[in-house]
Amino acid sequence: MDDAPVALVTGAGRGLGAAVAAALDAAGFRLVLTDIATDIALDKPADHHPADGYPNSTKADLDAVAAGCQQAIAIRADVREQGELDAAAALALREFGRLDVAVAVAGVIAGGRPLWETDDETWRTVNAVALDGVFHLVRAALPAIRNAPAGRFVAVSSAAGTRGLYGLAAYCAAKHGVVGLVRGLAADLVGTRVTANVVCPGSMDTTMLAETARIYGLAGVESFADHALQRRLLDPAEVAAAVAWLCSPAAGAVTGTVLPVDAGFQG
Repeated sequence: MDDAPVALVTGAGRGLGAAVAAALDAAGFRLVLTDIATDIALDKPADHHPADGYPNSTKADLDAVAAGCQQAIAIRADVREQGELDAAAALALREFGRLDVAVAVAGVIAGGRPLWETDDETWRTVNAVALDGVFHLVRAALPAIRNAPAGRFVAVSSAAGTRGLYGLAAYCAAKHGVVGLVRGLAADLVGTRVTANVVCPGSMDTTMLAETARIYGLAGVESFADHALQRRLLDPAEVAAAVAWLCSPAAGAVTGTVLPVDAGFQG
């Protein structure tokens, strides 16, 4: 295991991030797993949070994900803070001696109003986590990943990264931004064997989808299945499998690509 590749994953405390951790663990990666890991939504009281109490994962959640992996270190990190991701990348190098892969999963959803009624806090929070967080991970991880024998950077966008969704313009803007950022990163990596790609999931049965249902005033998540050609919700493990493939040697010729894993999402 001492020569096994090393991956840094953000948003690993639950949902898709936890599924990505499990998939990379199964593929033999050593892992540094990060999450904001606090039971207070984005460090603010619920009544001040744009998602009205939408909870983060906790440190216990993150520790449990790490404990379920063969070789993983859990570290609390807020993707809005460059220094915290720098520390996570430094931890990978210090503990494992290398960093081969970074996967940006951390995100937050908020909205429910037309764009012109969107408040500054919602706009800034969604973009700070979903877009700035990816940028911060690039800056933290790429100096090491560029030296890896098969370096990989994968960011999670969304079906909202390629289309508009009612009441979620800030989220759509951030997720479109992730697509543009990673395509630009792939261009900056010209002449190297390091790849940079985006995965755009559809509706997964996660806490974030439950929050989306709340935003839309729905009783539950089941009706989101009607927007997919397969008429079902995705299991996060299905999306994580695509992420893990993009992190593998088999995907060495794939870069600057946006991969939908959405059961045929139609909007």
